[in-house]
Amino acid sequence: MRPFLKWPGGKYRIIDRIRAKLPMGRRLIEPFVGSGAVFLNVDYDAYLLSDINEDLIHVYKTLQEHGEAFISACERLFTEENNTSERYYELRTEFNETTDVWRKSVLFLYLGRHGYNGLIRYNKDGGYNVPFGRYRRPYFPEKEMRFFAERSKSARFVCQDFRHVMEQAKSGDVVYCDPPYVPLSSTANFTDYAAGGFGPKDQQDLADLAASLGEQGIPVLISNHQSEFTEAAYRLAQVERFDVQRFISCDGRNRNTAKEVLALFGAVPE
Repeated sequence: MRPFLKWPGGKYRIIDRIRAKLPMGRRLIEPFVGSGAVFLNVDYDAYLLSDINEDLIHVYKTLQEHGEAFISACERLFTEENNTSERYYELRTEFNETTDVWRKSVLFLYLGRHGYNGLIRYNKDGGYNVPFGRYRRPYFPEKEMRFFAERSKSARFVCQDFRHVMEQAKSGDVVYCDPPYVPLSSTANFTDYAAGGFGPKDQQDLADLAASLGEQGIPVLISNHQSEFTEAAYRLAQVERFDVQRFISCDGRNRNTAKEVLALFGAVPE
C-alpha cells in the first residue's frame, strides 16, 4: 500500500529490495519513519515509529486515535475553492500560526498534497515555506489513510532523536533507518526537513550505533546514497548497491540516476 502522504525520496519504489533484506523479528523500529512506506508494507507484531518532525508525528497520532473523523476533516479541504494560490498561502499561514494540534494536522495533509512536489520544508524560524504546487486536482488519499489507521493499531509513534530511539532496541527487534541522505554534491542541502539539520556527525553516529547494535545481535538496515562517506561508514555491513532515479536538483526536469545503498549490520536475511 502506498503512503497517504506525498514524499520525495520515499521508499515505496524500492520496498521489495528493503523487504528482502529485513530480517525476521518481533518488533520493527524506525527512527526516521517519514511517510511510513516500509511500516505499511512489512509484517511484524509491533512497531516503534519515530521522526524528528513533530508535525508529522502529530498527524500519525491523530489519525491513529480518531480515524474516520480525522479523514473526514481532511477531505473537507480538498475542494476547488481551496486549490488556488491565494487560498493555499492563507492556509499555510494558518498552519504556521495555529497551536491547535487537530487543525495543524489537517492542514499538514492539505499542504503536502497541494504544495510543490510534495516537499516538507521549513525556514530557519520553523515556518513551513513550501510554495503552491499548482496541481489541477490534488488526490485525496482516503483508502490509504484508512489502511494506515488500521495498521497503526500495533504501532507506537514518538518524536525523539534517532539516538534515543535506537537505544531502546532489544533482542527480537529489527531496526530500519532511512535518514536524510548524504549530499551528492557540495551544493546539495537536504537539511531543511526539520530544525537543526542532519550533518556528518549525525551520519557517523548513526553508522556507529548500527554497528554496535549489530554486534549485540540486533540487525540494523540503513538506506543512503553511495558515496565515499557511506562506503567508509558502512564498511562493517553487508552492502547492496543499485541505481535509482532521483531528482538531484531543485529543477524538476533534472531526473538523474543515483547510486543507492542498503547496508545491513548484524545479520543476514533469512
